[in-house]
Amino acid sequence: MSTSSQHLLTELQSLGLRLAEPSVGAASRRGGAGPSDHKAVTVDGRTIMVPVHTGSAKASPFLATTTIDGSALKRDGITVAQISFPKQPRFYALQTFDGVPYWKIAQLHGADVLATTVLQTCVRYGRRSTSCQFCAIGESLSGGRTINRKTPEQLAEVARASVLLDGIKHMVMTTGTPNFTDRGAAILCESAFAVKAAVDLPIQAQCEPPDDPIWFSRMRAAGIDTLGMHLEAVTPAVRERIMPGKASVSIPQYLQAFADAVKVFGRGQVSTYILAGLGDTREAILQMCETLIALGVYPFVVPFVPIGGTPLEHHAAPDPGFMRELLRPLGRMLVDGGLRSADIKAGCGKCGACSSLNAFER
Repeated sequence: MSTSSQHLLTELQSLGLRLAEPSVGAASRRGGAGPSDHKAVTVDGRTIMVPVHTGSAKASPFLATTTIDGSALKRDGITVAQISFPKQPRFYALQTFDGVPYWKIAQLHGADVLATTVLQTCVRYGRRSTSCQFCAIGESLSGGRTINRKTPEQLAEVARASVLLDGIKHMVMTTGTPNFTDRGAAILCESAFAVKAAVDLPIQAQCEPPDDPIWFSRMRAAGIDTLGMHLEAVTPAVRERIMPGKASVSIPQYLQAFADAVKVFGRGQVSTYILAGLGDTREAILQMCETLIALGVYPFVVPFVPIGGTPLEHHAAPDPGFMRELLRPLGRMLVDGGLRSADIKAGCGKCGACSSLNAFER
């Protein structure tokens, strides 16, 4: 990808986008676990998630407008690219036999990924002294936009429909942390087993490191193809400030879990989310990424997006220049380490929509 395209992607994901017609394409997502307040936008043939509901997006120099040929991306009134939006998936129109809309069970992410939060509650979320300050897992639940517990049968039903009707290519299952032992691994196992029995769909599961590494073999046996265990921040001080509960699982514990998981899933099939812009320096992030790559873990570095209804909703997004100076050397490190997003079987790194990282893998 050209340098100009890299610049455009990093600027869009940091500065956000205003929409002349908010209803165009698939619906944007508010609240919930993981990245949110985004909308999927296709730029130069590549679909990325761009903030549209954040404070920075409201003041963004970028505006999407409708034209005769589709949609135009303007910066300060000047057209800089032709863009498009993935269509609303057809499976959203369906519901289960007991009346639950499919879109409350799982949603389209990016262009061809099915994403779900299997359990929409977390043992850390109820108290601000332990909750992750960026997380909005309870917001979509309280707003009636999802259900708390997606059963294995519901997930299998929706996954099969999404493949048949919308050509979904892989699936992401994350979960709130239900306990301090398996930390969600058991729920993910039964969910993945049901989906794989219904449809041949690569699956990434995401949870905190379980207390016993035997869970990695159990997850693999249940049909989970790749595993995500998310650090979010890479230095102890930032972790303790931003996610005081989750920081009780130390970085050395994460590194041991990564090593154990790679033995089961293979190099490049274990990944971690790192949120740039929370206070970690560029040097600290790159140093951690070097360690992770040596272990065989794909470090998916994304720009932090402040989400409404969280303590960090007014926190500034990272500067586009900071992101470029971080992703450019990281892209080289990944290639030199033999880890590329294209080789990941399923999940966030393969999708790549929440970061422009894979545009720097050259």
